Amino acid sequence: MTEQIINAPALDAVPPGKSPGRRALDRFMRNRMAMGGVVVIAIIAILSFLVPALSPHDIVEVNWSHVLSPPSFSSGFWFGTDVNGRDLMVRTFYAGRISLAIGLLATAIAFVIGVVYGSISGFFGGRVDAVMMRICDVIYALPTLFFIVILVTVFRAKNIFFVFMCIGAVEWLTMARIVRGQTLSVKRKEYVESAWAIGLPRSKILTRYIIPNVTGAVIVYVTLLIPVNILIESYLSFLGLGVQEPLTSWGLLIAQGSTELAGAPWLLIFPAFFLTVTLFAFNFIGDGLRDALDPRDR
Repeated sequence: MTEQIINAPALDAVPPGKSPGRRALDRFMRNRMAMGGVVVIAIIAILSFLVPALSPHDIVEVNWSHVLSPPSFSSGFWFGTDVNGRDLMVRTFYAGRISLAIGLLATAIAFVIGVVYGSISGFFGGRVDAVMMRICDVIYALPTLFFIVILVTVFRAKNIFFVFMCIGAVEWLTMARIVRGQTLSVKRKEYVESAWAIGLPRSKILTRYIIPNVTGAVIVYVTLLIPVNILIESYLSFLGLGVQEPLTSWGLLIAQGSTELAGAPWLLIFPAFFLTVTLFAFNFIGDGLRDALDPRDR
């Protein structure tokens, strides 16, 4: 018996088990499509900041001697030029800044509103929950794009940050419902009941125990909402209600390129290509997060 105790391995030599978060990260990194999406988004984001900064051409620089020049390496206009002789490559990557910013910031606004609204509704329940959910139902009755167009048209704001707020102020509805359902489940957990038992105020229970434990459920939806918001901004810019000159976005470039499709197809091809690739990349990331965070996955 003594010999067995002496030869027994030390407790420190036992490798510690991985946490659930670490296992989810490992599953995500093994997903080639999801990691490919991360790499693509990173490359597009880096190019969107480097190309306009390093290029000798400016997004508003007019060159009448190179109007509608086709793509050419020898001329220095790799993506060609537009109807004002402006470098399309610089404008395309600068538009990437705006489109990615709108996708991320509008989603962040929707995330904050949806989490706060849904957690309060589910936490208090009763009449508060009923009234708050009926408000969601009323807003749900309006088509999303139509409601955003109404907001932009009524306030007549040309500020790009107002576009962020209009999109984020509408896209929180589904997120609020998801958070409400998770809150109804979490508030019955033992640790929440213990917090009630020791007399913690409602505000602390909500901020310390409810919200941190329901946000994980909406992470996947957040990644899928980013490309939706980019598309909504593209629709608004196509209608002339989104980003305005001298700024530009992929949607605005597509709207301008569609008018010159017969004679200058590159005006439509390049911004549409980067918009499509970005949307696919975010969808792959969302699918990878869904698989990685699925508790049934092994």
